[in-house]
Amino acid sequence: MTSPVFASLPDLPVKAVLHEIGAALSTQGLAVLSAPPGAGKTTLVPPFLLDAAWRGDGRIILLEPRRLAARAAAGRIASLLGEAIGERAGYRMRLDSRISARTRIEVVTEGVFARMVLDDPELKGVAAVLFDEFHERSLDADVGLALALDVRAALREDLRILVMSATLDVERVAALLGHPPIIESHGRSFPIDIRHGDRSPNERIEDAMARAIIEAHSSEEGSILAFLPGQAEIKRTIERLEGRLPAATDIIGLYGTLSQAEQDRAIRPVAGGQRKVVLATSIAETSITIDGVRIVVDSGLQRLPAYEAATGITRLETVRVSKASADQRAGRAGRTEPGIAIRLWHPGQTAALPAFTPPQILASDLSGLVLDLAHWGVTDPTSMAFLDAPPAPAWREARALLSSLGAVDAEGRLTEAGRQIRELALPPRLAAMAVGAAAEGQGMAACEIAVLLTEQGLGGTSVDLEDRLRQFRSDRSPRGEAARGLARRMASGLGVRRNASAGPVLAGALLIRAFPDRIALQRGGRGRFVMANGRGAELAETERLSGATMLVIADVTGSAGRHRILSAAEIRLEDVEEHLPSAITTGTETFFDRQSRQVRARRVTRIGAIVLEETPMARPTGADAARALAEGVQMLGLDVLPFSKEGRQLRDRMGFLHRTLGDPWPDVSDTALLANLDDWFVPFQTDARGLSEIEPGSLTQGLMSLVPGASRDLAALVPTHFQAPTGNRHPIRYDGDEPVLSIRVQELFGLTVHPAIGGGRIPLLLELVSPGQRPIQTTRDLPGFWVGSWKEVRADMRGRYPRHAWPEDPAQAAPTARAKPRGT
Repeated sequence: MTSPVFASLPDLPVKAVLHEIGAALSTQGLAVLSAPPGAGKTTLVPPFLLDAAWRGDGRIILLEPRRLAARAAAGRIASLLGEAIGERAGYRMRLDSRISARTRIEVVTEGVFARMVLDDPELKGVAAVLFDEFHERSLDADVGLALALDVRAALREDLRILVMSATLDVERVAALLGHPPIIESHGRSFPIDIRHGDRSPNERIEDAMARAIIEAHSSEEGSILAFLPGQAEIKRTIERLEGRLPAATDIIGLYGTLSQAEQDRAIRPVAGGQRKVVLATSIAETSITIDGVRIVVDSGLQRLPAYEAATGITRLETVRVSKASADQRAGRAGRTEPGIAIRLWHPGQTAALPAFTPPQILASDLSGLVLDLAHWGVTDPTSMAFLDAPPAPAWREARALLSSLGAVDAEGRLTEAGRQIRELALPPRLAAMAVGAAAEGQGMAACEIAVLLTEQGLGGTSVDLEDRLRQFRSDRSPRGEAARGLARRMASGLGVRRNASAGPVLAGALLIRAFPDRIALQRGGRGRFVMANGRGAELAETERLSGATMLVIADVTGSAGRHRILSAAEIRLEDVEEHLPSAITTGTETFFDRQSRQVRARRVTRIGAIVLEETPMARPTGADAARALAEGVQMLGLDVLPFSKEGRQLRDRMGFLHRTLGDPWPDVSDTALLANLDDWFVPFQTDARGLSEIEPGSLTQGLMSLVPGASRDLAALVPTHFQAPTGNRHPIRYDGDEPVLSIRVQELFGLTVHPAIGGGRIPLLLELVSPGQRPIQTTRDLPGFWVGSWKEVRADMRGRYPRHAWPEDPAQAAPTARAKPRGT
C-alpha cells in the first residue's frame, strides 16, 4: 500500500514500519504493534491509514486512555494534515466533542468507544479501530477490545483492528487476536542517565521530591517532569517549591481534575529563556509529549483503585509502580536529547518491582461491565475474548447489585429498568438513582448529582454534596456549562422538562437510592460513623457534617478498617422511611453473646448493620440457638467445646484415616470442622442455649455423623485398643502420622508377627517400655527386634528389674503382666 500522506509525515521511528502495518491490516485485518514511547505510533499510524484502499470512506477510530491524551493526539494529527481540529481529525469524549461531517479520524476515550459498539453493534461507517496504549490495561480498553473482536467475528469481517502499545506482553495479545502479525518499531531514544536518590522511610514523599527537584534544577539544564502518586502530593510539593526556584521557572501541576486549559498549559512549550517543572500523576506516563523535558524525577509511587466486592467500595491505594511504568517514566527524559532520570529508591529495589501494572479488570467494580454485556446478550463472561477473565467473585457481586437495582433478572438478562439504567451512561448505582428519582419528579436534580460524582473536581472539594451541588449550579466555566448540559440531556432522556431543576433539593434523599449500603449512623463520637455495610467511616471533627446524626456516603478512601469520607450528604431517618422503606427491617434475631458465652435473642429494627432499636427477648432453643452457638464456636475456636476422651479419640482415628486413606474419610482438622459446623455440630445442639450446656456425647454423635455410610465399622480399620497376648487391652494413639501402641515388653512375649491394624495392612509403631514405664525401644518390626537388639536390652534390663522376666528367646516365652513372686 502506498500513501500520498506518507511522504509528508515526520521522520519518526514508526514510519519505517507503516507499510508493514498497512499490509497486515489489508491482508489479515488484525495486527499488533509494539513501539516504545516517542516512536510516533499515535501520531503517524492513523493519518497513514487514511489512504488505505480497504478504508473506502470509513472512519478510523483511535482509542486513548485519557481525555488529555485524546485532545493532544487529535491536535497533533490535525496539525500533520494541515487542518484544524474537527476537520479530517477530531475527538469525542464525555463532556467535549470536536468532530464534523468531514471527520475521518476520530480520537475517542475508551469508555466512549465501548458505548459506540453497544449502541451500534455493526459499527456502521467504521473501517478500523486502533487501540493505543493498550498496555495500561484499563477496564474500558479490555471491554472495548472484547466487543470489537465479537463484532468482527459475528457481523463485520471487514473491520480492521490494530492493538498498539509501548510495553506489552505482545505474545498474549497476539494469541487473543488469533496470532496476527506482530510488528515491532524499536524507536529512537537518546541516552538516559538513570540515577538513584534513596529516601529515608521517615521522609515524606513531597519533601524528598522537592529536595530532588531543587538539586536537579540547580545542577542540570532543561525542564523537569516529576511523577507523584496523586493530586494531594502534587499540591504539597508545589508548596515546598514555591520561592525556592528561579523566577524564570514555571511550576505546574498535571492531574485529572484540572480544567482543559490548565492541562494544556502543562504540556505547552515554554517561552524562550523559561524553564518548566511539571508535577504529574501517571497521566503523563504515555500518550502525551511535554516539550523541553530532559530531567525526570520519579517517586516510584502510583495510586491505583482497589475494589472490595463485599462492600461495593472502591478505594485508592498508593503502591509501587511496575517496572514497565518506571521504564516509561524514565523514557520521557530522552525524547529529544540525552536526559536524566532520578529514581527515589535504591537500585536493588528495581528488580523487586512487578513487571506490569495489574489490569483494572482484576480489581474493579464490574457492575457496569455486567450491565453492558447483558445488553450485548452475554450472561457468561467466558464467552467473550478477554485477555484476563473477570474474577468470578466480583462478577457475582456485580450481578447481585444489578439484581437488587432491578436491572437484571434471575438469569442475568437485562430488564426494562436495566435498559433505562444502561442508556444513561452512568455507573449503575447512579443511573438507578436517576431513573427512580425521575418517577418522583426529581430527575433533573438526580442527574446533576450523578454528573457531579462522576466528574472529579466539579462543584469544588467540599465533603458536603449539598455545598458542591450549589457551587456546581452556579459554575459558569466551560467545564461547568458542559457538565450541566450533559445532566440536562440525561434528564431529557428520562422525560424531565428543561426547567425541572429549579428549587431546593435534598441530595441525601436522592443518594439513598444509589447507596443504601452506605447509609451511616454516628457512633463513637463526633465524626465517627458506622455504615449499613458494617464498615466504619470517619470525618474530620472540623467538618460540618461530622455532627450529623445520619449520612449517606457517596465516596470514601483509606483502609477497610478506617475509611475516610470524601463526599456525603446529611439525611434523616424519615428520609429513609419515605424514599427507601425496604432498607429498614424489623425481626427477631438470635445471636451469641461472647461475654456470657450464652445464646441471646432480641427484637431488632435495623438498616443493614446499623441497629436502630432493640428489645431483649427470652433465651431461645432449637435450630436458631444451635446456629448462634456455631457462630460462637467460629468466634472462639474448637477448644471451647467439651470433647470427651472418647470424642477426642474418635477424632484422632478419623483424622488418621483421612491422612492415610483419603476420601471418603472426612477431614476433621480444626479448620475443616470450623468450616463445616452446619454439618456435624448444629444438628446435634437443639437443646443447648450456651457453651456450658453442650453435652460431650452430642459432639461424639456429630463426629460419627461424618463417618462415610459404607465404612461405619471403624473398629475393624482403626480399633481403639490392642488386645495383648496377656488379655489386657491397651489404647492405640492416632494423633500422629502412624498409629502408636505403648506397652510393656513382657506382654508381647510369644508374638512372632508384628501387630497391625486395617486388616493387617498398617503396622503399629510399638513404644516398648520397661516395668517402670521407661522407654526401651521403638520398633515397626517386632520379630526383627526379638532376634536383633533384644540381647542388648535384656543385658541392660535384667539388673535393673530382676523380679521381671527377661528370657533369652522372648518369641518362645509366655507373655506376662506380672512380676515374679518374691524369693524366686
